[in-house]
Amino acid sequence: MIARREVLASIADELDSVESAPLVCAGRTTFGALKNSSARGGDFVAIHGLGGLGHLAVQYAVKLGFKTIVISHSQEKEALAYQLGAHGYIDTNTTDAAKELSRMGGARVILCTAPNADAISGLVNGLGRNGQIIIVTGTGDTLHIPSYLLLGGGRSVGGWVGGSVEEALNFSCSQKWFPW
Repeated sequence: MIARREVLASIADELDSVESAPLVCAGRTTFGALKNSSARGGDFVAIHGLGGLGHLAVQYAVKLGFKTIVISHSQEKEALAYQLGAHGYIDTNTTDAAKELSRMGGARVILCTAPNADAISGLVNGLGRNGQIIIVTGTGDTLHIPSYLLLGGGRSVGGWVGGSVEEALNFSCSQKWFPW
């Protein structure tokens, strides 16, 4: 194989290269977004979605020391959320997620891993003061967020793509944590 040096990453002996493959894309993206967010250990972070990106985001958030809440639209995913280490679960079919997050004090970060513009827009009120929504998945739909929701409380909405493969892999090894 011929490849550019800057796109290669060394894989530690304790990592199986096939089983750790998701860390190279979904892992680096979710880890990078969380690590580079304004959240610090002990902060309240919500993960919106529990699919391919979300299940890694939950595990990274917990290992980074965040109080981690999962937001999903299915009661069936609650057990998985807790199995992955989440501290709480919000089923959007039965609960208004933004109101529940606000009742809990407001999230420092809401990491959106599910491509649903309406759901993402509806989460802004669940942010605490200076909270941020970070979108790591694409949706072709428009976000509808009234500016006063951002102005009140210094909230922000941004996106994140990328991150360091080496950092995600090294963090997983340092935590003796392998997400499979």
